[in-house]
Amino acid sequence: MKIDIQDVTDTRKTLAVSFEASEIAAEEAELLKQFSKQAKIPGFRPGKAPVNMIRQRFGKQIKDELRQRVVSKAYQDGTKESKLNLINVVDLADVEIATDQDAELKFTVDVRPEFEISDYKELPVTGKSEEVSDADVEEAIDRIRAERAEFAPVEREAAKGDYVKFSHEGTIDGTPISEIAPEKPVYAKMPQTWEEIGSEHGLIPGLGDGLEGLKKGDKKEIEVEFPADFNVEPLQGKKAVYSVEVQEVRERKLPALDEEFCKAQGVESVEEFKERVTEMVKGRKSQERRSDIRRQVTEAIAAKVEIPLPESLVDYETEMAMRQVVQNNVRQGVPQEKLEENKEQIHAESRAAAAEAVKLQLILTQIANKEEIQVTDEDMSRFIMQRAYQSGQKPDAIVKDLRKDQEQVRRIQSSLLYDKTLEFLVDQAKVSEA
Repeated sequence: MKIDIQDVTDTRKTLAVSFEASEIAAEEAELLKQFSKQAKIPGFRPGKAPVNMIRQRFGKQIKDELRQRVVSKAYQDGTKESKLNLINVVDLADVEIATDQDAELKFTVDVRPEFEISDYKELPVTGKSEEVSDADVEEAIDRIRAERAEFAPVEREAAKGDYVKFSHEGTIDGTPISEIAPEKPVYAKMPQTWEEIGSEHGLIPGLGDGLEGLKKGDKKEIEVEFPADFNVEPLQGKKAVYSVEVQEVRERKLPALDEEFCKAQGVESVEEFKERVTEMVKGRKSQERRSDIRRQVTEAIAAKVEIPLPESLVDYETEMAMRQVVQNNVRQGVPQEKLEENKEQIHAESRAAAAEAVKLQLILTQIANKEEIQVTDEDMSRFIMQRAYQSGQKPDAIVKDLRKDQEQVRRIQSSLLYDKTLEFLVDQAKVSEA
């Protein structure tokens, strides 16, 4: 066996492994022995049938198995002897495997780039304040009360925070929207619908704000402008006029912060409720602080080195990123034709994000090796319990599924290793207070 390595790029190599015909013939001889022992041929005891008869009876199976063995041996011995830090096999050139001729197998492989990172401990970062003010607590309490608010009909003019029930019919340059976007009647004409005045999440941009100051029975024409990236293509960037008639105004009534309200939250007094909310705000601020430090650490280590990136890893991460973007857009109601129209932009943005992700993975892997950070059985158990809690599945069912998919297990272990290494760097960071 001979091995030859040629550079394609800094991270892509061609690995050529050559076999002499005698080596291939020896592999076939071993195969013939195995087939002969297992074959049931009338008139012959196991292992006693002539070789030519075995070849004739099992020719295709022997040829396929021989190819698989030679390829496997070439890959295993070639990567071992060449000492390449292999990441992926990108391609295997087609080659005829026969016992009467030499063979050269050419693998195109991506390898881990060579680089060195140092000074990754005590990275200077700034920590957000975890101090909880009275205003923070009051704001959190108001949010909780708002979630449990009731809405009572009022006869006054609608104000910010009120919900308004109304009918609407829209036109663009005098043409009914029902003709411009017939597949989206909710944007065209509705006998009744609701909007919260001042909300950023209204169905029709700006329409809710135009309802402010109106009361039950009032009619008005409201001008709105759809954003250029609106999820209904015929309406993108268009100015529309909606004729509306208010049917009802409802006022948000926050529950009183009293003993009854507090008991409904599982505490006995207003003071105890405030203490609980204070701890909740502290926890949120602590999470925000650590998340921001992780971001700073990530940016700091990424800026320390420039690395040639293995193309196959970037391709894989790009595909994953694009899939996530498409899924998110579909959930938001973006039509398929719109996604097709923006395919090049989605791909470019996904590839840029993928390149950053791959670079970070390579850096974290090297740091993990230096610091002997490993994924333990305890780490995997914790992951399984967390997934079970989030998905509502039983842990045993998750373990059973993972046993069927070793590739998924490897991806999970890699992700846990990156996260564990990043947490190590966060713990080592030198934090100055904001």
